[in-house]
Amino acid sequence: MQALLEAGLPCRIAAVISNRADAGGLKIAQAHGVPTAVIEHRDYADRDSFDAALAALIDTFHPDFVVLAGFMRILTAGFVARYHGKLVNIHPSLLPAYGGLHTHMRALQDGVKIHGCTVHFVTADLDHGPIIIQAAVPVLCDDTEQALAARVLHEEHRIYPQAIRWLCMDQIELGDKGKVIFRHSKQSGAALISPDLE
Repeated sequence: MQALLEAGLPCRIAAVISNRADAGGLKIAQAHGVPTAVIEHRDYADRDSFDAALAALIDTFHPDFVVLAGFMRILTAGFVARYHGKLVNIHPSLLPAYGGLHTHMRALQDGVKIHGCTVHFVTADLDHGPIIIQAAVPVLCDDTEQALAARVLHEEHRIYPQAIRWLCMDQIELGDKGKVIFRHSKQSGAALISPDLE
């Protein structure tokens, strides 16, 4: 979230909302002059009632997009449908691999050579929404979970602002067939090979 606040995006960040009053992002947002709000999920009997209250709160800020950053709650299908094509998340893996939690640990256990992060539109199918952008990093022989997580986080801070910038500038959209439509064609053909070829 801090990376988004500091990216100079061509949009107004309407608010930062958390389901935890102790979330560090609230203080960061306040320091940037961004309005904040807290809606505790524990105050609601079930996910549907929480998501309905959350959506009502979000709508008071009239956002064009809802951008998740460290929001560790599974959203209901109704909530996701309400913001179809406007709800974006970042995930610390190269989706569709390693959805869910403990992505870095699982990647190391499996011995993958390339890992990374993904920005995607949110759908009711957890961590399987249409992909906007991905960044890959090599997995090094002596990597720890923490070292790998730090390299992936560095890339998250690069690609999430880029994805939001594209959205704000109307350069991408979620198409009718569930694929991301790009209105620009800048893509690199370079391969990432890890370990390097000799």
